[in-house]
Amino acid sequence: MLWYTLRRIAYILPILVGVSIVCFSFVHLAPGDPMTAVMPDFASPELIAQIKGAYGFDRPLPIQYFRWLGAVLSGDLGMSTRTARPVLDELLPAVLNTAQLAVAGVVISLVLGIGLGVWAAYTRRLAADRAITSAAIVGVSVPPYWVGMVLVAIFAVTLGLLPAMGMAPPDNGGFGLDDVRFMVLPALTLAMIPTGIIARSVRATVMDVRKQEFVQTLYANGLSRRRIFLHVIKNAAPSVLAIMGLQVAQLLGGSILVETVFAWPGTGYLLNNAIATRDLPLLQGTILVLAIFFVMMNFLVDLAQPFLDPRIKRQ
Repeated sequence: MLWYTLRRIAYILPILVGVSIVCFSFVHLAPGDPMTAVMPDFASPELIAQIKGAYGFDRPLPIQYFRWLGAVLSGDLGMSTRTARPVLDELLPAVLNTAQLAVAGVVISLVLGIGLGVWAAYTRRLAADRAITSAAIVGVSVPPYWVGMVLVAIFAVTLGLLPAMGMAPPDNGGFGLDDVRFMVLPALTLAMIPTGIIARSVRATVMDVRKQEFVQTLYANGLSRRRIFLHVIKNAAPSVLAIMGLQVAQLLGGSILVETVFAWPGTGYLLNNAIATRDLPLLQGTILVLAIFFVMMNFLVDLAQPFLDPRIKRQ
């Protein structure tokens, strides 16, 4: 297991370097000068040049990259050009807000996705299987921002049951009912696509395992249906875990469209504001943190898979 872990760490190091290069380079592909865009019209060329020098934007891109990478490795993601605050101070509250929403979305998508997928796999060629499969396809195909607006129109505007946007006001009472009410609609919207993907993947994997010879052997030996079911789930778990890990990482990374529709102050909403205001340091820092988190989530999934299927360690 130690050798397997070291190999996986060696694999992700060049990936993290590539992620840093892409995150740094991608934001420079947009046309225009980020500093000129945020400066007032009456700013003199001397003032713009002075601000560029303060932020290091007057250096060649390779030098900017290595300076930026060195600062990142020391925990400094730079200063926001819009608020003049450290990027880390802007990013941490947004990450915590996204984490709250993502946990709710993860619970919904895993419970519904796994439950519906297993149910469909054990009721194939029946109406329930067709209904679940059709619902999963619709869930994957329909744009989440459209679903979010429909949910707001029904439950917030028409019925008045749930708030349309934002978060509950902070108080000293901890997590309460108001927080749940504000979280219901964006969490359901955020979980829609992962639920469909997980349900379809679980259904296909479980059905494939059920067709294998060892399952028929277990039936022939008179094993109870409950124990056979546990064997099927155990053999399907490694493949399902890989799909689930990707979807969970996507949820925890936030969603620009969903968080913008519901004005949820998370990383997606922060990214949208950074793009609109051309806040280059904030944009770079947010993209980098989300990309690193996605890579690390996949790394954790790789480490968890051998516990479910020991054969993976020998590959």
